[in-house]
Amino acid sequence: MSNSVLRLIDAYILQDKNLILNNINIDVKKGEFVYLIGKTGSGKSSLLKTLYGDLELSQGKGEIVGYKLESLNQNEIPLLRRKLGIIFQDFKLLNDRSIYGNLEFVLKATGWGNQKKISEKIQAVLTKVNMENSTEKFPYELSGGEQQRVAIARALLNDPELILADEPTGNLDPQTSIEVMEILQDLNKKGNSILMATHDYALILKYPAKTLKCEDSKVFDVAQRKES
Repeated sequence: MSNSVLRLIDAYILQDKNLILNNINIDVKKGEFVYLIGKTGSGKSSLLKTLYGDLELSQGKGEIVGYKLESLNQNEIPLLRRKLGIIFQDFKLLNDRSIYGNLEFVLKATGWGNQKKISEKIQAVLTKVNMENSTEKFPYELSGGEQQRVAIARALLNDPELILADEPTGNLDPQTSIEVMEILQDLNKKGNSILMATHDYALILKYPAKTLKCEDSKVFDVAQRKES
């Protein structure tokens, strides 16, 4: 795969025996920022779920951060997810524990045991998203934008090779969306590969990058489609 973090070749995705996407050919290189666009129901979330092991790859070949999707077994899924940073639209933070507790939970669940290293890592990722002073707060005490910053910090805990962001600005107002995008842009400039599903075309205009579109059960590169 050389410098690719994600590659799909003639891939098919089915959900409940219904064909969602077919004949997908995607190549995301290390360090790239790639948008995934398309109407609701066009297959964006199904594609992302396949990439983090929630849906099986029905046909074709796929490789993501060194794991082959066509032969992925249940035991490998947690290991795959440790090499991915996954950011959701609805944050998925645990309201019964502090921000520190949320991040500590993830690190302990992924095998971290040294409390000093855990604390250092939490401080480091929160600093990256300008939330280093919020460790003792609970998610419900934060604004939506602040919660999403924490969710991004959580995605960075295990130094992912690829960040998958599923509508990370979907629940945020325009100004907060820009703040979150600035963080993602900054991470990308520092070398993080990012695949971001979005409905927000204003962000794509403001921060142009390679754009893939789901439409009519296909996935295509918008720029290449325009050229042809």
